[in-house]
This record gives sequence, structure tokens and C-alpha cells, in this order.
Amino acid sequence: MLTKFMRFGLAAVALLLAPMTAQSADLPRGPYKAPAYVAPAFANWTGFYLGLNAGYGFGKSDWDFPAVSLKPDGFLGGVTLGYNFQTGLWVWGLEADVDYSDMKKSTDCFGGTCETKNSWLGTGRGRIGYAGWNNFLPYITGGAAFGDVKATSPFGNASQVRIGWTAGAGLEYAMWSNWSVKAEYLYVDLGTLDCGLACGAGSDNVTFKANVVRGGLNYRF
Repeated sequence: MLTKFMRFGLAAVALLLAPMTAQSADLPRGPYKAPAYVAPAFANWTGFYLGLNAGYGFGKSDWDFPAVSLKPDGFLGGVTLGYNFQTGLWVWGLEADVDYSDMKKSTDCFGGTCETKNSWLGTGRGRIGYAGWNNFLPYITGGAAFGDVKATSPFGNASQVRIGWTAGAGLEYAMWSNWSVKAEYLYVDLGTLDCGLACGAGSDNVTFKANVVRGGLNYRF
């Protein structure tokens, strides 16, 4: 008798719950929520880096005697070493590089050839960059420039390592892992070489100024 009563009770409860279950199945579901957006981590620029650079230089070289103006141009390529220190969105750095240079130009003079040539070029600069645009780092840079300037005329030639100045700007982008790429412009002024009697005059000033456009690949340690 008790067993029959329990069966009857369970059947009654099931009949009562059935409409409620059907009604809950028809209730509208809440809107779908996509996973929360997680912003990508910005690059940390602090540390040493080593890299390669290559580009093209084009400039101007004025002679006192003969009174000619040459426009040396040519390929450049070499190595870069630097250090960055990041404070918030600002990046402060020091960078040095030395490049092989093929910038040169010649013209006819005194029945022969006058030529200005730069066979290597280096810089030591400070950099200030802004790291607020994802992994992009726009920066300005300036400091010392040094390189070999050689003047050749039918009377002879003179060569000297000149120290001058440079200034420019660039844009660097941090890629995967520790690698970054950059594009850069530098204006370089190596001052004046006095070619003197080697160029046919007691005093013969030869200037050298250049615009350098180059790209680079750096590895940050």
C-alpha cells in the first residue's frame, strides 16, 4: 500500500513539473558575450642592441680651387650598437655605428679629374623616442659624425679623418621576440678638408656634406 502511495506521489510531482520545464525551455536567452578584449603588450625597449644597417648617401662637396661643386653619392652599409632606457612612454638612448661608404663624385679639371670621396662613415648619437603607438618608436637623433674625406686632383691627393656633426629622425618597429626594424634619415656635415698644394693651391678647402637614408635590423638583448 505504501509503495503504491509513493508511486502516485512521484507521478503527481512529475505532472506538476512538466509545464514548468517546458516554459523554461521557451524563455529567451541572454545576449552572447564575446571574450573580453586583451590589449597586446607593448614592446619594452630597455637594454642593449646590436644590428646591421644599409642605405644610400647623397651630398655636396665644394672646392675653392678649382671652383667646382660636386655631388658625391653611393651605397653605405655597416654595423650598429646601442642602448635604450625606457621611462614610461619615453625612450632615451645612445647609438653608435660605422659604415663602409662608396659616396664619391668626380669632374673634369685642369685637363684631368678632380674627385671627392668618402670611404667610411661613423656616428655617435643620442636618441629620444616616443613609445606610445603600439610597437612603433618614432625618434629624433643627433650627435657627432666622423669619416674619411679624400680629395684628388691632377696634382695629387689629400685624405683626412674629419669630425663633424649629424642630426636626423627615424621610425623603429618592434617585431617578434627581440627583433626590430627601422628606417632613418641623417644629415651629416664633416666640415672642411684643406687639400693645399696636393690639389694645386696653397690653400684649397674641400667641404663634405651628405644626406643619408638607410634601413636597419636590430636584435635587442
